[in-house]
Amino acid sequence: MMSNVNLVIGLLAASAVWAADVKVKMADLPPAVQAAVKEQTKNATLVGLSKETKHGKTTWEAETSLNGKSRDVSFDKTGSIVAVEQEVDLDSIPAPAKAAIQKKLGQGTLKKVESVTVGSVVSYEATITANGKTSEIGVNADGAPHKE
Repeated sequence: MMSNVNLVIGLLAASAVWAADVKVKMADLPPAVQAAVKEQTKNATLVGLSKETKHGKTTWEAETSLNGKSRDVSFDKTGSIVAVEQEVDLDSIPAPAKAAIQKKLGQGTLKKVESVTVGSVVSYEATITANGKTSEIGVNADGAPHKE
């Protein structure tokens, strides 16, 4: 019996380390986040809202669509923007980043490219499909691999 309890405690502790998005409604957001979401979605379609707790910090994300492209904005509890992921065209990103993505893409299919802005740092994520598997490639503007 004791080993089962230890197993459950271990699983709960391990799951706390992994971040998972939980779908939420506008009413579930702190008031400052609600106001920020409304401001950021004035000219966009709100697709969904989620809450994520990672390393003890909670953020809320507004998934939006504008002119057929995705734009996700993450906020802290004060409503300040923490990160923006915005779908972009491959040709619009810096040449070294584009070259690095194309090199890693190989014979795969490019599904989507996003610019990811955290503070003043911009990186790029490409979603690709190769050999029936979907994966992401993260690169910095200079083409170096991006590490989170």
